[in-house]
Formats: sequence, C-alpha cells, structure tokens
Amino acid sequence: MSDTKTQFDNIYLATAPYIMAKGQVRLGQSGIGWKAGSEADVAATSGMNIPGYVEAKGLLAIQAGDIRRIQWQRVARGFGLRIWLKNGTLHKLDGFDRDDYDAMKEAVKRFFKGLSLETRDVSLKGWNWGKTEFEGPNMVFKVDNKPMLDLPMSQVANTNLAGRNEVSIEFQPPRSNAKRKAIDELVEVRFYIPGTATTTTKKAKDEGGSEEEEEEETNAATLFYETVKDKADVGSVTGDSIVMFQEVLCLTPRGRYSIDMYPNFLRLRGKTYDYKILYENVARMILVSKPDELHMIFVIGLNPPIRQGQTRYPFLVFQFVRDEEAEIDLRLDAEMRDKYKGVLESHYEQPLYRVVANVCKGLIGKNVVEASDYRTFHGSQGVKCSFKANEGFLYPLDKAILFVPKPTHYIRHSEIASVVFSR
Repeated sequence: MSDTKTQFDNIYLATAPYIMAKGQVRLGQSGIGWKAGSEADVAATSGMNIPGYVEAKGLLAIQAGDIRRIQWQRVARGFGLRIWLKNGTLHKLDGFDRDDYDAMKEAVKRFFKGLSLETRDVSLKGWNWGKTEFEGPNMVFKVDNKPMLDLPMSQVANTNLAGRNEVSIEFQPPRSNAKRKAIDELVEVRFYIPGTATTTTKKAKDEGGSEEEEEEETNAATLFYETVKDKADVGSVTGDSIVMFQEVLCLTPRGRYSIDMYPNFLRLRGKTYDYKILYENVARMILVSKPDELHMIFVIGLNPPIRQGQTRYPFLVFQFVRDEEAEIDLRLDAEMRDKYKGVLESHYEQPLYRVVANVCKGLIGKNVVEASDYRTFHGSQGVKCSFKANEGFLYPLDKAILFVPKPTHYIRHSEIASVVFSR
C-alpha cells in the first residue's frame, strides 16, 4: 500500500459559498489538507471564515481525530468529498476524477482507522417533489431516499410563511468583490408543504416525578418554517450576541424588530421576517433629527438590499424617541475588549438612538454621517416635502441629499447634473 496515491491536484475548495479556488489535496496520518494553488486562489477565499482555514497561507487543515465520516459523491465538477467533523462542521472538496475513487478509498482506509469512504448516491431524476431532512448544517431534499440537493442553513438570510402551506427560504445575496468572478446564485426557494404533522411535547412532572409525553397535530408548513428558523442559526450564531436592542420601530420595512448585534453580522427579528445582515454589506449609516424635534431617524444603507418577496429594501430606516434614555452593558470578552479598545465601551448610559449609532459604528467599522450645518427657518435639519405621492423629509448633507422615510433616496452631490425649482 506504500504506493497509494495521497495527493490530488486541481481540487476546488467548496466549503463556503462563492468559492472558485483550486488547490492541492493531501492525505496523511495527521489528517486531510488543502492548499491554494496560487495567490489568486488565496484571494478568492479571503474573508470566508471557513473553520480551520488559515487565510494568510491559503491552507485548510482537517485533523484526523476530528473526522466523523467521509463521503464520495457526484457533483457539478466531477466528483467530490464531503468530510463531516465530530462537531457537526461539513467541509467540501470538489473536482476529483472518477478514476480517483480507488486511490481515495485506499488512502482513507490506510490513514484513518475506523473510517471508510462512503459512496453517496445522488438522485438525478429532476423531480420537484420529495421530502426534506436536516443533516448537520444542511437541509437535504431527497427523492426516492436519495439526496437531490443540499441547502446550507448557515447561508439562510430569511424565511417566512408565504401562505398557509408554502414556506419561502431566502439566501444571503452574492457579495461583490473585484477578485471574484460573477456567478449565478440561488437566492430563493419555496416549498409547498400540505397537511399536518405530529409533534411530541413533554408535560410537567407528575407526583411520581416522571414526565409525560403528549402528541399534538400542527400545520406541517408551520412546523417546517419553525425548524428552518432554528437550524438557520446553527454554525452562524455561536454564543450570545454582543448586545440586543428590543422592539425598535422600523419605518422601512414597516414593523418592530429586535436587533441582535454579533461580531460579524446583525440579525433583525420581527414577527414575520428575520434577516441576517453581514456588516460588509452595510454601505453607509446616517443619523438625522425629524423636524418635530421629538424623534431621531437612523438610516442603514445596504448593498445588496434585503428582500421581502419581490420587494427590495436597500435602506433600513429606524425611528427613536429623542428623549428615550438607555442603560446598556455590552457582552465583551477579554479578546473583544482589546480588539474594540477606544471604539466600543462596556457600558453605555445615553439616549437610545445614540447608543445604537455608537455600537453600529464600532462593530461595523464605518462612520455615522450626521446632518450638516443647514437649518430651516424654524431651526430643523430637514424640510418637509413629498416624493410623488409619498410625504417625507429632505435632508441636505455635506456630500449628498437624503429623502426619508419611504421610498428612501440617497443622492450624492457628484451625481446631480442640475436642480430646478418650480412652484
């Protein structure tokens, strides 16, 4: 067995989305390693936050003791490996040839005691009806008990009940990067789930100290929707949030949302819609005062925008009561306190709008633009006006003009060709 092939070239790292990088795979007693083939391949994986991936060296190292199972399956780029770790993490390596199977099987048997290379048959029927199962970080759609497609729950941006029996799942939009090629992406998928499902709940302990199980029927689509919401947090939300702002009034999109702030993203939680927004997708933040001098408006510009069905929202517009005071403690460990030293404070005792703006500025890493020195005759920062049939407020900023709340428009001065005043 000493001549068993343990090195495979031109293999794609497919663990995270948008990966189009090739490299070299090696198997050994210590585990499985993937190394980027060029500087361009290292750049293609930058900022992906892949577990075990060393960005500076373009290296992914998987320890042998962490591997739970290894699967071989047909993929778009030929054949691929699905490496499941004991902590639930899934790594994907694509681009193997059919002839590599025997060599891979022998290498797995040789280096990893107690493991064998499993063959995962994929359904190629193309049917759009089947059943769904949750396996680790993925939701698997199966036809005739064979997997047809995997949907990564860590990339779910939003899910909602589109109807009594229909559930829509929206995925994180592609991130723009000049170093990555533009590719087509799945952004939404809908499931029609009729009928009811039986769920088991545990009742309180009786006098004997034992628990009783009670079965009840619920709408199958609702149960599926709640399961997706729970699973979408697996692998993407680790530990508690740094801070939570509860029931904040949002003018666009309309409703009250709780804002959970994490190190790399924020999550909006509403009654119907939940959103996961990466900080790198935040284009700008603006804080202005309403002309009534009683409320403050905080605008977050997004690129790409969030979606509710076919409607896109490139701006989040929050409204705060100016005099509402807040006393908030941030959950910062020692490492975070060093990272955000001079940027974030552990304790805030300020108006709520100011706390939200300061925390967003520190975590997102962008300045909050505030109103210019312009004041109206009555001393307010904005002018009441209308955009077509929508009433709102116009704010002259130092480098742009802003119209809020709906539809929100941000127009840079450099983009303005002419201005016409008319009665």
